[in-house]
Amino acid sequence: MKRLFALTLLSLAALTATAEEGDIVITIENHAFSPKEVKIPANKKARLLVVNKDATPAEFESKVLGREKVIAGKSSAIILLGALRPGRYPFVEEYHENEPGAQGTIIAE
Repeated sequence: MKRLFALTLLSLAALTATAEEGDIVITIENHAFSPKEVKIPANKKARLLVVNKDATPAEFESKVLGREKVIAGKSSAIILLGALRPGRYPFVEEYHENEPGAQGTIIAE
């Protein structure tokens, strides 16, 4: 039984995304993004690490970027972005998109 419990804990730990050098970290707390605006270099691939500090699931969604990711409570996820042309790319926490702070923008420049 102890072995099964230990294996389960190790499996869960492996599911949590971890930051790498160069990652852009976005935090969700109280259904709000921080920071609300993220600047990335235009025409270069980027990797977002989205950390959900809330106990409930959150959904990072950007229709313009074609990215949608459900992030379990108290966990994180990696979202890969291709090279973006200069511009503004909105995203929302879809489950609470009408709440203050549940919207953000990626700015490629």
